Amino acid sequence: MNGGFDEPVEGATIVSPGRTVTETDIVLFAGLTGDFNPQHTDAVWAAETPFGQRIAHGLLVVSYAVGLMPLDARRVVALRRLDKVVFKRPVRIGDTIRVEARISRLRPADATADTLKWDLKVIRGDDQTVLTAKIDLLWRRASAVAEPVS
Repeated sequence: MNGGFDEPVEGATIVSPGRTVTETDIVLFAGLTGDFNPQHTDAVWAAETPFGQRIAHGLLVVSYAVGLMPLDARRVVALRRLDKVVFKRPVRIGDTIRVEARISRLRPADATADTLKWDLKVIRGDDQTVLTAKIDLLWRRASAVAEPVS
């Protein structure tokens, strides 16, 4: 869909571009959130864990998932709900992730917007699913979007 569809339909899918998670991403996220768990921030400590190294914060991966979805910002009114998030595998420094999502439900919200339920998967470059979730968006219909002023 590439974010450029007129009106969404149930069953429609999107695939995002990839994004490589860096050490800087993890350090900045720790600083912004105050989550300095050594699994994310201490290479020596993390080397002794089952993961064998530092990994990205789960909520950082969730945030990337929402941000990577190629949706028209003029159409997204609000993120309404994040549900059934399951962290399946770690995301390590240097992993590239992408989002594959499908509209599983489309319902009218009011005269100008719909509620879209997206089933999404975050997938690493090795094609392993690292996260699944359901996200509800309040989505402005095309007829309610003002054309940009030139």
